Amino acid sequence: MITVFGSINMDLVANTPRLPKPGETVSGTGFATAAGGKGANQALAARRAGASVHMVGAVGKDEFAGPALDLLDKAGTDLSGVRHEDGPTGTALILVGGDGENMIAVVPGANGLVDVAQAEAAVGALSPTDLLMLQLEVPAASVEAALKTAKGRGVRTVLNTAPLTPEAAALSELADFVIANETEFELLTGTSGLTSEAREALMLERHGKTKQTLIVTLGGDGVVAVHEGALHRAKGLKIEPIDTVGAGDTFCGYLAASLDQGLAFEHALRRAAVAGSLACLKPGAQPSIPMAEDVAART
Repeated sequence: MITVFGSINMDLVANTPRLPKPGETVSGTGFATAAGGKGANQALAARRAGASVHMVGAVGKDEFAGPALDLLDKAGTDLSGVRHEDGPTGTALILVGGDGENMIAVVPGANGLVDVAQAEAAVGALSPTDLLMLQLEVPAASVEAALKTAKGRGVRTVLNTAPLTPEAAALSELADFVIANETEFELLTGTSGLTSEAREALMLERHGKTKQTLIVTLGGDGVVAVHEGALHRAKGLKIEPIDTVGAGDTFCGYLAASLDQGLAFEHALRRAAVAGSLACLKPGAQPSIPMAEDVAART
């Protein structure tokens, strides 16, 4: 069983020929809504990968709550850990210009009310056979409480250090598996401009000290990881991406599911990389997450 402790959003996406300047109004060319939030995205990916998934988080008591949970519900995710709070569901307001550049404002809404008590209660019910997956779109104190409670119960933890917050470095020290992209990894380690060789050397050095599994995603170049003293690399698929939104969350969810299902680490890494590639072939975060059979056919 995978418990995902994290955010649940609705994404409101408007397309414009170009992004407006301060104080300017421009006409839009399209508008769409889609369920999102890194927690919900990763939960859906793990569920589509075949894992049993329990989502812990919060939505508001508004018109966005139902749509934000719809795909999770249809996939058979256990939503009993999702609280319905007074006020709005978390939202992301996204403007996408004709050149692909974007502007995003995230309003936490109910995500900001996911508290320490909820974390301790949810994780306190887990056993060492369970796996806990977290991100950083809910309050840092709640993430910390969840990680510490999990450690006390012998529960394996997977932390995706996105979006990178001031607390990310300290929180990453509490997790068993840490997933970061290359930019986040440099910020976590206080480095910049690392070559591939320097990055791998630093990962091995940190792993030697912490014994954590460190995983760095590299976009089209695949992923590199250090696990149980060994360096692993995996490639995704050679594709022409349509939309990379949600690819990282798909990778995280599929990796967690593969670990929960007992796959060998190198196979879990490859499966997650392929799933992340396939997520780039459709628009939107949650609609683009591939099914397990589609990933199996390409792995």
